[in-house]
Amino acid sequence: MQRPDKHEVLEDAGEVLTEAPAPGSDSPTPNAAGTSGLEIEAERTAEALIFASSEPVSESYLLERLPRGIDLRKLMAKLVRLYAPRGVNLIRVDDRWAFRTAADLSFVIRRDDTEQRKLSRAALEVLAIIAYHQPVTRAEIEEIRGVQTSRGTLDVLMEAGWVRFRGRRRTPGRPVTLGTTPRFLDHFGLEEIRDLPGLEELKGAGLLSGRIPPDFRIPIPLSADDLSDEEDPITQLDLEELGLLSPSGGDEE
Repeated sequence: MQRPDKHEVLEDAGEVLTEAPAPGSDSPTPNAAGTSGLEIEAERTAEALIFASSEPVSESYLLERLPRGIDLRKLMAKLVRLYAPRGVNLIRVDDRWAFRTAADLSFVIRRDDTEQRKLSRAALEVLAIIAYHQPVTRAEIEEIRGVQTSRGTLDVLMEAGWVRFRGRRRTPGRPVTLGTTPRFLDHFGLEEIRDLPGLEELKGAGLLSGRIPPDFRIPIPLSADDLSDEEDPITQLDLEELGLLSPSGGDEE
């Protein structure tokens, strides 16, 4: 039998050493599809975390629990493509992720045993103003609507989890500013607040009167989490004043 040339042996050995990870190395070995074991583990972990959560999961929460070195943007884009043709889709809500029923199958999901509470006209008007004009104060809402806004209307929107206190306006009296929440985006199928329908979309849906002023414009709201230059963050003292927390100085039973 002919012995192999020593140069061929060295070349073959070099290829093996190049392809194989060094002993003790954490470098994953790609499978036949080109996906490493580390990436597969990350995909499965991300799926489990999002599926098990009752609320959309933040990207920071995912990064804390996924293997180090994972490109989260690339990972989530792959999962979005994977679930796109299925009965549930992976969607982004602001900087959070959630599984939701595919839009074309929503008619199948019915809740006949649950009575859905409809929002009043006043609540819908207030919600629309907050969504498009945030950050906005209660006085500004009343100025836009032309009528006084009851505390009960705001309570309904806050109980639904769609509206929250954002901050304090840097004006006399330091009025509280209001804005929408990630739950609002999730409920209405919006990826971010800038995805709210524009002027032409509202016209097409018949939600705007044909007799609107020629200079009418739809405002572009700030990101739901960004405070404007005219806002201060809400403090614990502010929350106590608003009745959202019990005074910190008192003794609790």
